[in-house]
Amino acid sequence: MGGMRDEAEIRGHRRTYIGALPGRIIHGIRTAGTRNPVFLLDEIDKMSSDFRGDPASALLEVLDPEQNSAFTDNYLELPFDLSKTLFVLTANTAHNIPRPLLDRMEIITISGYTEDEKVNIAIRYLWPKQMKAHGLKEKVFSLDEEILIKLIQGYTRESGVRALERQIANLCRKIAIRWVKKDWEPHLLTAADVETALGAPRYHFQEAMKEPEIGAATGMAYTEVGGVVLTVEVTTLPGKGQLTLTGQLGDVMKESAQAAWTVVRAYADKLGIEEDFYDRIDLHVHVPEGATPKDGPSAGITMATAIASALARRYVRPDLAMTGEITLRGNVLPIGGVKEKVLAAHRAGIKAVVLPEENRKDLEEIPEKVRKVMEFHFVSLINEVLELALLPVANSDMLQELSPVYGAEGVAIGEEGPVVS
Repeated sequence: MGGMRDEAEIRGHRRTYIGALPGRIIHGIRTAGTRNPVFLLDEIDKMSSDFRGDPASALLEVLDPEQNSAFTDNYLELPFDLSKTLFVLTANTAHNIPRPLLDRMEIITISGYTEDEKVNIAIRYLWPKQMKAHGLKEKVFSLDEEILIKLIQGYTRESGVRALERQIANLCRKIAIRWVKKDWEPHLLTAADVETALGAPRYHFQEAMKEPEIGAATGMAYTEVGGVVLTVEVTTLPGKGQLTLTGQLGDVMKESAQAAWTVVRAYADKLGIEEDFYDRIDLHVHVPEGATPKDGPSAGITMATAIASALARRYVRPDLAMTGEITLRGNVLPIGGVKEKVLAAHRAGIKAVVLPEENRKDLEEIPEKVRKVMEFHFVSLINEVLELALLPVANSDMLQELSPVYGAEGVAIGEEGPVVS
């Protein structure tokens, strides 16, 4: 459907026109030879319209089971029953689809591939396919999972595997040239071979903080290419209670920061913060990678934790990541993309994750091997988040006294298997 802009593509032309043809729907039914086929309409969000009509409006009758039993093609000029046809539509984004058309669909959201899935797809399909396409035999070189993960993390950033296949093809071309020039000995690829062929890695994933810090909390975000972890940084400055937000934040995220600021003010007494602190202190909230636009409410509890840490001068657990929307009453609301966010946290070396209580049902979507090595804490109120995230002391010289929770290096110890609270 990409680029389709003529309504006649759906409904056909009247037979009075020269070169008249039936529409693509009737043509597909004829090709299938049955009135109950599976009909795939690809890239439904890429349609447009012009003076020749609007294909999206023509599809309203096609996709509506209450109307399509008498679908009329202009070429046939007779009603045709489409009620037994199963229509499957694909789209990258739903916001480009007209609302009346979207109302006639059952939306099934499919998340991007995980790293394990990409590795298996590459080993089973992409690598053999590119080896054959470049005239290479398996003895020339071989790949292992470690090299594929390096390709996935360092040279691609996508939800699918198109870029991964291009990088494998690029690798095959470079090795094929060296093989023809007698400059290559068959062996298992190393990281040095990959960097020689493809150059330095283009992408870098943020890792968990090494040490507890004041005014920095690790959050999790969901993007078009999967989950990422991001650090929310807060610095206190002499001032009169002004809140500054930077990092290309969208309107929803800015409002979430304002709500987090208000909640911390309401909890000031419990956190040991002086009540009139906002008369003497300005706050600057920054979310790094400043060149990347960010939006959404799911960083609410992360911002609240970072603000509370900066004002109370208390360290934040470095191995803890969190996500959840916050309300003015301190409630933690559910969010989406739990699977992708948790996998990103696991990749970054995070040991514990804080999720909204209403997202407990999403735990089953997370791969079992990830669930076994991470702690999951489900919360309903912001004070539960602060109790989990903030360490009891702010003096770095006293970190060694926290041995039941943290060792001298600030690394969590004594963890055996998953802990779900």
